[in-house]
Amino acid sequence: MLEMLTMAVLAAPPGPPSMMDPVKAAKLEQRFLANPRQLTDDGKNGEGYFSPDSSKIIYQSVRGDHPFYQIYMRELGSDADQLISTGEGRTTCSYFHPTNGRVLFASSHLDPNRTQVTADEIKRLEDLRKNPPQRRSYSWSFDPYMDIFEANPDGTGLRRLTKTNGYDAEGAYSPDGKKIAFCSFEHGNGDIYVMDADGSNRVRLTDSPGYDGGPFFSPDGKRIIYRGEAGKPDYLQLFVMDADGSNQRQLTDNDAVNWGPYWHPDGKHIIFSTSLQGHYNYELYLMNVDTGEMARVTYMPGADVLPVFSPDGKKLLWTSKRGKDKTGNYNSELWIADWVMPPEKVIETAKKSKSKP
Repeated sequence: MLEMLTMAVLAAPPGPPSMMDPVKAAKLEQRFLANPRQLTDDGKNGEGYFSPDSSKIIYQSVRGDHPFYQIYMRELGSDADQLISTGEGRTTCSYFHPTNGRVLFASSHLDPNRTQVTADEIKRLEDLRKNPPQRRSYSWSFDPYMDIFEANPDGTGLRRLTKTNGYDAEGAYSPDGKKIAFCSFEHGNGDIYVMDADGSNRVRLTDSPGYDGGPFFSPDGKRIIYRGEAGKPDYLQLFVMDADGSNQRQLTDNDAVNWGPYWHPDGKHIIFSTSLQGHYNYELYLMNVDTGEMARVTYMPGADVLPVFSPDGKKLLWTSKRGKDKTGNYNSELWIADWVMPPEKVIETAKKSKSKP
């Protein structure tokens, strides 16, 4: 059975909603973002991550006749892409190893029914084009055939790391490359696990009701940031815990979807996407993990999600619908900007999030 996480999102108009004058919005964003520019404009693209030296990105893209994401790598400054995944099934959640050049991603290409699943998805998308819904919700499928794999940066040397029943995905390496934090449905609900980088020694870290996922190690490897339902189905809150699963602490407590948290290299701040401004237009926020202070980063019309910092903290990469693709449509595309870390007082004067021990 294919389980789904459905988050409340209102139907989107053909273009981004006119929440604010673009000139004013761009000026507000200059506190944090300099020289923002669109990296992709062909197909549906998103969830990008930097290589350890910040010269490359790895990301997921829907192209051609295949309806599901596949994993690609690109040298920054180039338009040439290298396909990393197999071209079959669903893929998601790619990540660079910090030292050995290998890459991590999740894939369902071993699903024995992948051909039929692909055909069914093509038909579903065609039906949606013919009869678009009045209201739309964002759904993420927890494909039970999704497993975590590692490969060389050219896609060779593919190796399966997880073999349990159910969804295993959303993986990220620890800073030393010795561990992987990930989400697994091994026990029925999505929980956070860690394992050795070779797939051995799985350890479950969370066991709360509902879904927990999207974990990332802090730059010093001592803490993990993640998202979870926290007893509110269809919404997500942010959490932090020690790398062994102890000292779990809730960072947000609101009627919004808060997701995609990622650490700044200073180890004090995270950036994340939230629907605090409305489910039709997600925005990026910066948070001090220890104080809970938050500052809004993005203001432009169009959803801004899945932000990540470069390892040196000089760049921000994120997924946005603020720009058009080659066909003139507002699609999910990758954007990059120079990151301007503001004085702490800028964050301290912003609205403080609610925190629960």
